Amino acid sequence: MHEIELTGDVLAAQERLAAEVRAKLAQYGIRAFNVMGAIGSGKTLLIERIVERLKDRIRFGAIAGDVAGSDDYERFIRLGIPAVNLNTETECHLDAHLVEHALEGLPLEEIEVLFIENVGNLVCPADFPLGVERNIVVISVTEGDDMVRKHPKIFAQTDLVVLNKLDLAELVEVDPQRIVADYKRLNPHGTIILTDAKHGRGIPEVIAALGLER
Repeated sequence: MHEIELTGDVLAAQERLAAEVRAKLAQYGIRAFNVMGAIGSGKTLLIERIVERLKDRIRFGAIAGDVAGSDDYERFIRLGIPAVNLNTETECHLDAHLVEHALEGLPLEEIEVLFIENVGNLVCPADFPLGVERNIVVISVTEGDDMVRKHPKIFAQTDLVVLNKLDLAELVEVDPQRIVADYKRLNPHGTIILTDAKHGRGIPEVIAALGLER
């Protein structure tokens, strides 16, 4: 994992690519969410829980971003939604160029909400806009109560934080409210929701925060 320093020209190029993705999604009326977070935080399970609750009312699609493998992609396929497996090989993040190509493998006319599951880490994805409606970061109490303090950049620019695996907080001796306080101090305009995705706790609140209630 490495910190990426973007020059003005590179950042401008990324913004242009993100604008192209945004325009493509708008053309088809698709709402897209970039789901970031460390490996094992519960990104895939959170998406699964949302889709399970709403797939009778909303047509979902997914892009599964990983360095290698197809495990998350296969989980999305088992959900019964169209999905694309996007392996970055040596890159620790998705970028708008990769997402634009992934969109070519999806039936866009059949999708209303698209989840883009980013590569699992809290560093690299923060530097690359994807042209989505909102950015979501999923973290787990098992990662410790200093996650926000250690990764201020990604949390400062994130619309929604999902603090997951709440059922394990006491076991790992982590106070979730300390994480909440750190995030609110860093990003007073953002939203943080506590969840136990495995058992469904907090999922309705995430759905509401994303404006997916119908």
